[in-house]
Amino acid sequence: MRVLRGRAATPEADRDATAELLERAGETGEPALRVWRPHRQIAFGRRDATAEGYDLARSIAREHGFEPIERSVGGRAVAYTGTTLAVAHARPIEDVRQGLEERYGDALDRLGTALGRLGVDAEPGEPPNSFCPGTHSLQVAGRKVAGVAQRVKQNAALVAAVVVVDGRKEIADVLDPIYDALDVPFDPDTVGSVAGAGGPADPERVARTIEDAIAGDRATTVEYLSESHFRDV
Repeated sequence: MRVLRGRAATPEADRDATAELLERAGETGEPALRVWRPHRQIAFGRRDATAEGYDLARSIAREHGFEPIERSVGGRAVAYTGTTLAVAHARPIEDVRQGLEERYGDALDRLGTALGRLGVDAEPGEPPNSFCPGTHSLQVAGRKVAGVAQRVKQNAALVAAVVVVDGRKEIADVLDPIYDALDVPFDPDTVGSVAGAGGPADPERVARTIEDAIAGDRATTVEYLSESHFRDV
């Protein structure tokens, strides 16, 4: 498995790095993985971008010190504080019509295993009115700590996840007015975190643990963005 570490210079270059990860996995048949800390940003989904209050939501993000961006994977707005982790697992596939739910299940199992190794007893389930609502999430005592989304291309699937390591209050405080502007139900108390559930607040430790859980017993080749062509973007 190819493992890519590090963060590109800008959110745009970061997206390019993940897109290249997915494209190369489809071309070579080798799975690839990124677990990293995105730039401080609010990542809006496609449904957000068509909402009447989208311009207001973007302004609120900037007022709180977050760069508003749009993403192609996932649903509603997600806040990356600098300690929040993103996971991108590119998996070669042979048939776009098969394997969707199996990939979701595998991702939740492996993320749950990683969190368990960190002392966090997370279970599948979506708290009511949580951020980026979906059907594939992990929670602890009614608070969401991770959510999984998926994008499928002709020869590869990107299984993506967000994992809140720390800073749950800051996330709740910025998403509350943003979801209000987007007219999306949201309960700030449903925002959880690894640290808040008794795990470590160190995102690098959490990232490496997630890497290990997803890679399993497969041999890995580690590359760094600072050593790739993305360093000059």
